[in-house]
Amino acid sequence: MDVTPDQIEAVRSFNRFYTGVMGVLGECLVESPYSLTEARVIFELAQREDSEVLALRRALGLDAGYLSRMLTRFEGDGLVTRDRAPGDARRQVVRLTPRGREVFQTLDGRSAAEVRDLLAGLPDADRRRLVGAMDAVHGLLGDGPKSAPFTLRGLEPGDLGWVVSRNGVLYDVECGWDRSYEALVASVVAGYGTEHDPERENAWIAEADGERVGSIFCMRRDETTAQLRLLHVEPSARGLGVGGALVAECLRFAAAAGYEEIMLWTTALQKPAHRIYRRAGFELAEEEPPVRRFGDVIHGQVWRRRL
Repeated sequence: MDVTPDQIEAVRSFNRFYTGVMGVLGECLVESPYSLTEARVIFELAQREDSEVLALRRALGLDAGYLSRMLTRFEGDGLVTRDRAPGDARRQVVRLTPRGREVFQTLDGRSAAEVRDLLAGLPDADRRRLVGAMDAVHGLLGDGPKSAPFTLRGLEPGDLGWVVSRNGVLYDVECGWDRSYEALVASVVAGYGTEHDPERENAWIAEADGERVGSIFCMRRDETTAQLRLLHVEPSARGLGVGGALVAECLRFAAAAGYEEIMLWTTALQKPAHRIYRRAGFELAEEEPPVRRFGDVIHGQVWRRRL
């Protein structure tokens, strides 16, 4: 599919917005006598003892004459020294002086303080979303190895309430279940929050671009059996492998905790989840007779897997 004018304008608009937010539209960077490009050169020089001028120019994509004039200014300010490369007089090596490293520390500290102030004005959840979105941009446009589309982490404050809320919404929209299902999820989550054994029970949240996109719980059924509970994946993250990764993490924990078997309860309606369970080695062990539950006729199923 061709790139659309709207997509081009969206990127350009973001560039203008972000440049303004970071305060680099002015002549100087973080109240210093150095421009953004000059500060970037100083930053690159500070990452190593010395740098070849040609390599520096290529890494930053700078015009040779422009970089030469900049380095001449830096020499005049006492920030750098330039010498011929040992064994090759055609190559020039540049390094920061002690004064240059002092200037770098000042610029670096001021820049970090600006970003800290920017982030401090956001709630913690919004900070995670912002950093996650930036990681996504870096991963998509950078030349390094692509990062995973999602990550798994343990529970943080607010996650239990989110699990209850999202289960209530999704099962209403996708299955037509009433609030009694949300009440059941709330009771399971409340029990985990107040009584869970950290040695034998655990829970995970999947995140993508700083947003929560899935969850799963591993809970004690009895002394030898674990129970996989409350697996859910947000519609926006389906197809990324989130469900399989959550189930695999649950299985790893259950095995390490010393359980001999793991089971789960689901219904005949959850076909996509069945595929995840089968790939993970679960087998359908029991089908319950239909009952009226959650405002619907439910065909319950029990699936099991040896560990």
